[in-house]
Amino acid sequence: MNTINTHSEQRGRRGRHGRHGRHDDELGGEHLTATAPAASAASASASASASWTVVPEPVTSPDAVLLRRAYYAEVAGRYWKRQVTEAEIDQGLLDFPDDGLLPPTGGFVVGRRGGEPLACGGLRLLDHATAELTKVYVDPRARGTGGGAALLEALEAQGRALGAERVRLDTRSDLVEARALYARHGYAEIPAYKSGPYAEHWFEKRLA
Repeated sequence: MNTINTHSEQRGRRGRHGRHGRHDDELGGEHLTATAPAASAASASASASASWTVVPEPVTSPDAVLLRRAYYAEVAGRYWKRQVTEAEIDQGLLDFPDDGLLPPTGGFVVGRRGGEPLACGGLRLLDHATAELTKVYVDPRARGTGGGAALLEALEAQGRALGAERVRLDTRSDLVEARALYARHGYAEIPAYKSGPYAEHWFEKRLA
């Protein structure tokens, strides 16, 4: 089960990609660039679930780029109901850059199972007390193996390290697996905390 989330506020070609919505970050239902103390804390709490290891990593690393491309291909493909082209993936990554996913305002992690990069996830601060999940993805070959739980554990630890008191996210109605994942891990559905034509469900989890 996987999760997916992207942004959607542009027109023309950007509008086409924006239709996937930020909620797509939840497609990895089974579901950082390192600098500053927050990154160190996140590194120290790098988590493993079963044979999974999840650690902070720059969004520009080779493995992170491959996973972000796979994430976008699945988000777009599910929305358009067809396979997307490499050019469309290129444009989508340009339209929705992840350069803000690094301390002190966010971060990015890569999950590996048996040493192979098969999952990723990002987190950004909305304000000093609220973090938001994004780009949560697990490769279809590895779903059902605990990758989603490992990603959430690592991302929540990073949120605490950044000073967040709660984690939020929004998702689409068709991403049933994502909603089930979050519910299993303590995320409660809440009223809309933001507007957007593709946000249909909103979740929050308090960080202890």
